[in-house]
Amino acid sequence: MPDAQVEVKTGLGRTGAVPGVYTSALGYESQRIRAAAVYCSDGRIGEHFDDFLHNGLHLPRYDRVALPGGPGCLAGHIEARLEEEGVIDELKFLVDAHELERVVLIQHQGCAFYQRRLGVEPERMEMLQRADLVRAAFHIRRVSAHLQIDGYLASLSGDGLVFEVVPLE
Repeated sequence: MPDAQVEVKTGLGRTGAVPGVYTSALGYESQRIRAAAVYCSDGRIGEHFDDFLHNGLHLPRYDRVALPGGPGCLAGHIEARLEEEGVIDELKFLVDAHELERVVLIQHQGCAFYQRRLGVEPERMEMLQRADLVRAAFHIRRVSAHLQIDGYLASLSGDGLVFEVVPLE
């Protein structure tokens, strides 16, 4: 992979390409919004998740917990026992260190975690994902009872995704 070539200003006001250095044009915001999202790490839909969380839910700087299966790893499946322990530990840390007040759980249609790790047939996947959102919320409430927890299922629609609320009670 070639090194990045980026225009940067040097201390003397000169600009030049520096190999291997990239400076983001985005400003840094130090204020936390006290929300996290747990979703699948599938790179094909990460920008869709960001769009939904930023523009649909107005969460501009949420903490990200992305891993294969997302909330499915918090639903008590024996095949994901180690992931569940790790994610619960990370959420405990975020609740304490970042003072989380809200957690958003997102499942998505056609998730390979359900197909390959859990061996779920495609016709059963949505039903199980909806149930897993409820189970994941239950486990997260054991981390902190005061958290607002929301669940969503993302489905393909044309060349994009549609996010549907899934009741967690």
